[in-house]
Amino acid sequence: MAAENFDLIVIGGGPAGYVAAIRAAQLGMKTACVEMRKAYGGTCLNVGCIPSKALLESSEHYHVTKTKLAKHGVLVGEVKLDLPAMMKRKDAVVRQLTNGIGGLLKKNKVEAMIGKGRLAGTEGELKKVEVQGEAGTRTLLAPRVLLATGSEPASLPFLPFDGKTVVSSTEALALPEVPKHLLVVGGGVIGLELGSVWLRLGAKVTVVEYLDRILPAMDRQCASELQKALVKQGMEFRLSHKCLGARKEGAGLVVEAQDMTANANVSFECDVVLVATGRKPYSVGLGLESVGLGTDKAGRVETDAHYQTKVKGIYAVGDLIAGPMLAHKAEEEGIAAVELMAGQAGHVNYEAIPGVVYTWPEFASVGATEEELKAKGIEFKTGTFPFMANGRAKTMEETEGLVKVLADAKSDRVLGVHIVGPRASDLLPEAVAVMEFGGSAEDIARTCHAHPTLSETVKEAALAVDKRALHM
Repeated sequence: MAAENFDLIVIGGGPAGYVAAIRAAQLGMKTACVEMRKAYGGTCLNVGCIPSKALLESSEHYHVTKTKLAKHGVLVGEVKLDLPAMMKRKDAVVRQLTNGIGGLLKKNKVEAMIGKGRLAGTEGELKKVEVQGEAGTRTLLAPRVLLATGSEPASLPFLPFDGKTVVSSTEALALPEVPKHLLVVGGGVIGLELGSVWLRLGAKVTVVEYLDRILPAMDRQCASELQKALVKQGMEFRLSHKCLGARKEGAGLVVEAQDMTANANVSFECDVVLVATGRKPYSVGLGLESVGLGTDKAGRVETDAHYQTKVKGIYAVGDLIAGPMLAHKAEEEGIAAVELMAGQAGHVNYEAIPGVVYTWPEFASVGATEEELKAKGIEFKTGTFPFMANGRAKTMEETEGLVKVLADAKSDRVLGVHIVGPRASDLLPEAVAVMEFGGSAEDIARTCHAHPTLSETVKEAALAVDKRALHM
């Protein structure tokens, strides 16, 4: 079969890849987007962000019905869990969205290809990509290739996945029944979110974390607030515990760990172990060596400020390069990369990349943490405001958490905003926008916020930076 020519070949159809392909087509490039799954959307839509949020939403409805409705004067009969129906809904949401991406690619005249794409050398200035699909191998040529292959769950050598009793986040999204005891190894975003799902549905959940705190990359005070809320819900934490491995015992598992504070070994009996200790770039099998590229120790590809590798015409974005492994960060990089290819001013402000933990309460954060500012010797002011003092939160019976605004001590420029509370993810964009435009805490404080809304907590925290909160 003769080689097919394009202006740009994108390998990977996740958030970075498909968005980059669409933007490239909008800019007039003849573009191909290669995805090895049968459905576009990458990890995020297929086995990550979307299915996990669908289960978080469904499990929250179940939990609220069982524990909170009576306080609102809504009395219901016996509440039962229909796990197959919950999973069916989750799968339907995923299917609708992945099908939608296929439609978007077609609408923008992107050549969508299902198959395993890999670099296969060069022909002059053209880069060769081979796509192995069900119907055979297609050969593509283009002056530019964008690598956007994402990441996959990182395993532990002493706790290998078996897909049933020792699972990754992928299998944890589709457990056939609620575990009696789910042990989560890792107190990061994935572990807390999926742990919350199964906790709400009736499992005992124990989080084993190597460090002395959860969510180590996020603000310590707010992480502590979230941990307190999760403990109240029944989640158990074993911090400063080093997991050593697991053995089968009867129908379940026994997980061994070292309590590093007490310098003693402990064991946990459980049904399922979720290993949620991070993700690794999907860079193996990409054919990098065929064009003279390699990876660092973490499996990442190095790029310059324009997302170009040391090989002219080959670019990389998303989880494949340095930075937080976030779908929205990957999307912004994909857009910036193709705009730069087209001679435009592509841009990503890495100081204003939001992050969210979709537990309840939620934890949303942007910018520097208090610990980071102290480590850099940056003088700052802090303003906090609790949801307990917010009228809308009171009416919702959702008063846990706080808003924290960090501003430069001299210029008042917002350096970071951290929110633990109801709908924190929906409150954060205001702070992201202010930071994107170099705004100050005073800018937030002087902006009129509707009453009664949760967003007033952000205004009050900004006022508190100068010790002039009105409702506390």
